Amino acid sequence: MSDVDSPKLSLNLLDTSLPDYPTLYSTFVSYPAASVDGLQISGKLQVPQGVSGPLPAVVILHGSAGIDSRGVLHALDLNLAGFVTLEIDMWGARGLAGGSEGRPQAAWDNLPDAYGAYRFLADLPQVDAGRLGIMGFSWGGVVTMLSATQRYNAQYLPAGEGFAAHAAFYPACWIYNRVPGYEFGNLTGTPVKIFTGGRDRYDADADTAPRLAASLDVVDRALVTVQVYPDAEHGFNMLEAPYRYVDPFLYQGKGGEGLSAPHPQAREAARRDLVRFFRESLVP
Repeated sequence: MSDVDSPKLSLNLLDTSLPDYPTLYSTFVSYPAASVDGLQISGKLQVPQGVSGPLPAVVILHGSAGIDSRGVLHALDLNLAGFVTLEIDMWGARGLAGGSEGRPQAAWDNLPDAYGAYRFLADLPQVDAGRLGIMGFSWGGVVTMLSATQRYNAQYLPAGEGFAAHAAFYPACWIYNRVPGYEFGNLTGTPVKIFTGGRDRYDADADTAPRLAASLDVVDRALVTVQVYPDAEHGFNMLEAPYRYVDPFLYQGKGGEGLSAPHPQAREAARRDLVRFFRESLVP
């Protein structure tokens, strides 16, 4: 357990109108996955200090490569805005290495991790159980999208419970309503925001996410908004150097070589857009 003096952090944090809280309480935690006996998921819990609670909270899900700068950056932005965050490790408990060959067979295999995090946060006295959000990058974004459906929500939580907002970064939108198990519709009634890059090679078409939203029925369509950053690649909000990889989900399931690359302008816009989305969705 430790207290982190936020002004000393090396990342350039957003000014989100809470400049006076002095410290961030940060600790590593472990909790049971939902409906999976014996599976303990670890994560990093960060709680703003000096802000009256109980507070809204956001679960953060990494991409195929594992935990990296994206979760760290967005968590600190959200902490500065008065949100508790819990970034979880979906690979460690399973002994997975990450990448396209070191992840589960299907994204829904990680829903127990996400819903276990929901229960863990809902039981914390510092957290308002009615104001829990979820966000994820790539693979974690796919999990985030599935958690917005009544089908999967009812599988893990009692009626009336569920995440109150969902933010998915580049979640391979081509897969929804095309591949069994990835049905996206009959939503829980809570807002969903998709952030994607116009040059993302998983969808291979800047209009894929907007078309998905437009294809939904009128009730679900009203819940989903899409933000496309036209010149951005997959992973545009990361701080690491660009890198290439092979993934069978690329190019709408044809497979091939992908590129994840930072795009500073899109990253900074997305940081602000994300905080704004969760503020509008979770802060009364």
